[in-house]
Amino acid sequence: MNNKKNIAILFGGKSAEHEVSLQSAKNIFQAIDRDLYSPALIGIDKTGKWFVSEDLESVLLGEKSLEDIKKEYVALTPECEGRVILLKEEGGEIKIDVVFPILHGPFGEDGTVQGLLKLAGIPFVGPSVLGSAVGMDKEAMKKILRDSSIPVADYVCLHKEEVLSYEKAMDRFKSPFFVKPANMGSSVGISKVYTKEDYHKAISLALDYDLKIIIEEFIEGREIECSVLGNNNPRASVLGEVIPNHDFYSYDAKYIDEKGANLEVPADINDEITERIQNLAVKTFKSLYCEGLGRVDFFLKKNGDVLVNEINTMPGFTKISMYPRLWEASGVSYKDLITKLINLSLERFEKEKKLEQ
Repeated sequence: MNNKKNIAILFGGKSAEHEVSLQSAKNIFQAIDRDLYSPALIGIDKTGKWFVSEDLESVLLGEKSLEDIKKEYVALTPECEGRVILLKEEGGEIKIDVVFPILHGPFGEDGTVQGLLKLAGIPFVGPSVLGSAVGMDKEAMKKILRDSSIPVADYVCLHKEEVLSYEKAMDRFKSPFFVKPANMGSSVGISKVYTKEDYHKAISLALDYDLKIIIEEFIEGREIECSVLGNNNPRASVLGEVIPNHDFYSYDAKYIDEKGANLEVPADINDEITERIQNLAVKTFKSLYCEGLGRVDFFLKKNGDVLVNEINTMPGFTKISMYPRLWEASGVSYKDLITKLINLSLERFEKEKKLEQ
């Protein structure tokens, strides 16, 4: 009797981080434990349509493009009990037990897909609706962290119609400072501002990606990252350090320039500061209502002060990405990490099923 669970690896999406998602999905598909799971690939194209195709593995391997393959579009309905419906004349369905939504950025990591999966009644890997939403929205995240007595960099949030002159920004933050879309990841749309000309370009770029932006002080310090795993009793990994070879850890430094940054795992940090950062990572994870997984990014200043930069609720998941690398260094293999995340999603789902609706 086949007791394997059917795991849908959901990838792609409308976000500017579409290509990053493909790389993460490829690694998960190749590494998932085939003795326990039967993986199925479900793609989301750049218009937001969901589809399946016998050629999706070839797309992940870079042998074909999403645009050139034959697709069968699919849909979910509320309380569908894991039945993914094929939208073709003869109908049909795919039975799914768990979804691994390896989607980065808006329309995937921000609570939207998580809400759809909850309505469909399908367990899914990663934080639920609230944790995903506040983890993506930098303004909401910073407010919650600040109210939880977790230190963050000074910032101001502006909506598209609001204006903050360069002179007023300089009075508050000094040069350089950062301008970011409030809802985006992988450093997409982020600029480091030195001049008035930089400032206006940075505002325009950030508004290409979101209707509100964050202007934030520059923190001089080491960039430290910590992976968190668990539901109600999460634990922290060893620490890693990002040492950018660019002006900052930009999208190009992360994904295009092979020498864009050095990743040091484990980070060369003494035991006292390591424990402090790990405890702060867990506190951040819990304060932001996260479950399953998250990577918390920190600044470590020369005087020993630690500030939280942000949490990433569905971090990059290639074999060389920081989240799995930190767990590998903590004694959890890539394959076992995938299994643990699936089990955490099922554990949460079973608890929620017992609640009175």
